Amino acid sequence: MHTLPYGSWPSPIGASLAAAHDGHPEYAGFVGDEVWWTEPRPAEGGRRALVRRRADGTQESVLPPPWNVRSRVIEYGGQPWAGAVVDGEPLVVFAHFADQRLYRYAPGGEPVPLTPVSEVGGGLRWVEPQILLDRGEVWCVLEEFTGEGPTDVRRVLAAVPLDGSAAGDRAAVRELTDDAHRFVTGPRLSPDGRRAAWLAWDHPRMPWDGTELIVAEAGERLTGARTVAGGPEESIAQADWAPDGSLLYTSDRSGWWNLYRDGRPLCPREEEFGGPLWKLGHRWFAPLESGLIAVVHGRGATALGILDPETGEVVDAAGPWTEFSPTLAVLGERVVSVGASPRSAHEVVELDTRTGRARVIGAEHQDPVDPSHYPEPQIRTFTGPAGREIHAHVYPPHNPGCIDPSGRPAPYVVWAHGGPTGRAPLVLDLEIAYFTSRGIGVAEVNYGGSTGYGRAYRERLREQWGVVDVEDCAAVALALADEGTADRDRLAVRGGSAGGWTAAASLASTDVYACGTIIYPILDLAAWADGETHDFESQYLESLVGPRAEVPGRYAERSPSEHAERITAPFLLLQGLDDVICPPAQCERFLARMAGRRVPHAYIAFEGEGHGFRRAETMVRALEAELSLYAQVFGIDPPGIPTLELAK
Repeated sequence: MHTLPYGSWPSPIGASLAAAHDGHPEYAGFVGDEVWWTEPRPAEGGRRALVRRRADGTQESVLPPPWNVRSRVIEYGGQPWAGAVVDGEPLVVFAHFADQRLYRYAPGGEPVPLTPVSEVGGGLRWVEPQILLDRGEVWCVLEEFTGEGPTDVRRVLAAVPLDGSAAGDRAAVRELTDDAHRFVTGPRLSPDGRRAAWLAWDHPRMPWDGTELIVAEAGERLTGARTVAGGPEESIAQADWAPDGSLLYTSDRSGWWNLYRDGRPLCPREEEFGGPLWKLGHRWFAPLESGLIAVVHGRGATALGILDPETGEVVDAAGPWTEFSPTLAVLGERVVSVGASPRSAHEVVELDTRTGRARVIGAEHQDPVDPSHYPEPQIRTFTGPAGREIHAHVYPPHNPGCIDPSGRPAPYVVWAHGGPTGRAPLVLDLEIAYFTSRGIGVAEVNYGGSTGYGRAYRERLREQWGVVDVEDCAAVALALADEGTADRDRLAVRGGSAGGWTAAASLASTDVYACGTIIYPILDLAAWADGETHDFESQYLESLVGPRAEVPGRYAERSPSEHAERITAPFLLLQGLDDVICPPAQCERFLARMAGRRVPHAYIAFEGEGHGFRRAETMVRALEAELSLYAQVFGIDPPGIPTLELAK
């Protein structure tokens, strides 16, 4: 047992190890009897690989580098591939990240382009492909740029010929709908093929504010479209058809995303059977041929269960997993999803509904180090301003071979998640373990505005962004200090994207933190609202901050870039130079206003990285720089960490 100060404990969890295990499987689906999914490859330039699990259990990456199975529709993407069996062999269609074209691929051959390239703006992009062999087409969402601006874009449902005849001819792509709505999800065909259902919404709403469920007749085009559920104040998160032709959907009309069949609630509970539609193709439920429904549901954490729509009962899958992702695929009585826990990373899990047995079938977690070095999280509820509840996960410092001799509380870093309409899942994250195994605690705060706790909880942030999120993070940090868990003088805040905003706003408006790490942030609300971001979120601030025409002063009042003089704590700023969601210009203006203020800081910009770091070398440098910042500010000495040079 080593007796060493917090923050200086030797750890087997290095930055390279954490980077190698960053990301998780997504978009599981069936191709015949086989299960396929996408998986991150940090060491291969951060690409997403398409992985195939054969009937004998062997797994293989289907396409070699540089093929990158990832869509850029609404920049966050969504379901990028679909598969079918033709003459006993797999056929897949996928979106390639580099050019955003759809490709057809049969193992043993070469990918064949199905869609053309457009030189206008961001070009042509595709998501949620569905192969319709009887029609010889792929139905999907088309995002088409009409100009050079980020909001010069239209979205429609479209049919792409499978024979490749549209590869050089935009006119060969048949549009199934007009562009009456700004945003649409992929169409779901009814069992008889006569109707299609999809979701739509328009600015300034985000999909968790309000969406419309649209049903139309499916012929050469989708005609007679009518809204059957949803609206400006009701969010439909997903829709699909049951085998008997009834329409299933998740709606938050009760204050919680619950499941409905033809307008009738199937299992009314104060928990979520849906979530925020950040990526097109998220699936929280999937109907089975038996009439049962596979569901991902929960309050805070999520479970995989089977819902009997006749009784409203849900039976959850047994196993160690405490969190399931909104990716579901079904075949017969088989259900596939992606599950994780505080002791295991995300794995592809299959549930046999006949036996109730769940097992790992892909991306199986293997402990890269002795699991005794993993953090042991605590699920906590804190009290914030006005007595409001704040949900958080607290990860105390933990290393089986080390103790701190001083009796002084540990340094802590408060993590603010992105979104802000997101949630920190309670799963094994080696980035968290990178800090906790060295003696630095982490507190992930699901501040007001987070999903998973009902509509009222997430709407606490309406017009209060930069207030409620900042207050809730500070309340958790100070509560940990007051109870003697955290050292009041050694608190830090960190976050990426919207969490980067919260971190920066916290440094500008509170004296709680000794330093902060700000990752691809929003820093200037007015510029972000004036076109310095992509179309999907271009009017998000109308609800997060308030209608700009009515409260223009609020945009300057809350922006960290407008209040550089208030920031006195050291900070680290990390940014991808290819980020079109939170562009580098935000950081550059902020740094210009910090010039001459003699606040210790560092700015690291990464070429080839966008919104969310994906390359192993980027993640290694970012993690080590972050730890070095805390070491210098907290007065600790972690072994083997390069010193980050802080400018003044």
